[in-house]
Amino acid sequence: MTDFPFKITKTEGRARTGVLSTSRGDIRTPAFMPVGTAGTVKALYTSQVEEAGADILLGNTYHLMLRPGSDRVARLGGLHKFMRWDKPILTDSGGFQVWSLTGLRKMTEEGVSFKSHIDGSSHFLSPERSIEIQADHLGADISMQLDECTNFPATYEEARSSMEMSIRWGQRSRDAFGERETQNLFGIVQGSTFEDLRKQSAEQLREIEFNGYAIGGLAVGEGHDRMIEVISFTEPHLPKDRPRYLMGVGKPIDLVEAVAHGVDMFDCVLPTRSGRHGQAWTWDGPINLKNARFIEDDSPIDETSDCPASRDYSKAYLNHLFKAGEYLAPMLLSWHNTAFFQSLMSRIRLSIEAGEFESLRRELNGKWRKTVEK
Repeated sequence: MTDFPFKITKTEGRARTGVLSTSRGDIRTPAFMPVGTAGTVKALYTSQVEEAGADILLGNTYHLMLRPGSDRVARLGGLHKFMRWDKPILTDSGGFQVWSLTGLRKMTEEGVSFKSHIDGSSHFLSPERSIEIQADHLGADISMQLDECTNFPATYEEARSSMEMSIRWGQRSRDAFGERETQNLFGIVQGSTFEDLRKQSAEQLREIEFNGYAIGGLAVGEGHDRMIEVISFTEPHLPKDRPRYLMGVGKPIDLVEAVAHGVDMFDCVLPTRSGRHGQAWTWDGPINLKNARFIEDDSPIDETSDCPASRDYSKAYLNHLFKAGEYLAPMLLSWHNTAFFQSLMSRIRLSIEAGEFESLRRELNGKWRKTVEK
């Protein structure tokens, strides 16, 4: 497999900063990937996402294969052209979304048969089909192996069986992907909260040889502290010269603590989902702009921010927009949250480069610890 150009520039403890080089540009790590579920980061132009500081977006295989259809995206020039995003794109395999279709899916060794949540039509997703959609149809810069997401809580035997299925599917994904000059494939470590299973999964995936390694199966109900514990005992078994990606995470405190344990990449729907519901993430913690206390608050969310949504609109105005049901409300707040998450990653990178990450970590934990179980 073609080597994935990943240069670590500075470390502080397990935390590290670096650069992932791709044919469509460099990705500064630690990196947070805004989620473009249906070919869009909800409520935002791609230019706003780029101006916020994002180097890479995440595309959703499951949703795009159902609508408008991955073959159609391919005929229209691929996902980058389709959504007007020239920078790198990572696509998930579709495994998580199919796993969430309780009662609408049937999993076998060959793959997953499922019914569309849109119109009930029947579909089949195998490791080979997932790679075809991601790499060939959508044109992803980074594709993910198809894995079996493990239920939580799970017994040891359930977790072991699920993890071993993901290993076999990882090998099939790797075989289907082959050798590609400008595209890359990541494996996914599973094993629930069991240390020996996580170790086994990581070691077997290393033998298959992927360009990068994701930690999957977390943020599914185990809680912040248990999640960090799993990351802590998984990370030592991952290659140090390859990027580590924590899937589907998370709150700002999750990002800070995961970076402290060696994670390089993240994705989560939280910035735009929070924005649609009136929640703004700030350096002092989250605030709800729908609350009555903001009715006459003429201050912006963050007057020091480079983001116009954060700097130029008052909390009173945002409160009014939400109360009036105006489209502009979630647009502005999603923009703010997306910019805030990118600012957080920039601040983390700068602190690691300066040898001051632990100081930043203590400061932010003091402000954000209360958000852990909320």
